[in-house]
Amino acid sequence: MDTLALIIVIVGALNWGLIGLFQFDLVAAIFGGQSSAISRIVYGLVGLAGLYSFKFLFRDREKTQ
Repeated sequence: MDTLALIIVIVGALNWGLIGLFQFDLVAAIFGGQSSAISRIVYGLVGLAGLYSFKFLFRDREKTQ
């Protein structure tokens, strides 16, 4: 689940980078506009993955050593 959330967050970050640099929304271009149902689902999944990823900030780092 962690890997999937990270992939979705990366996709969202790349999309925001494209919007900021080039005013190009890749998700909207692929799925038929910002208001299409599929685009809204993708945006929602990116948001949920971002919320889920907050746990990475508080992960106990000593467990991985």
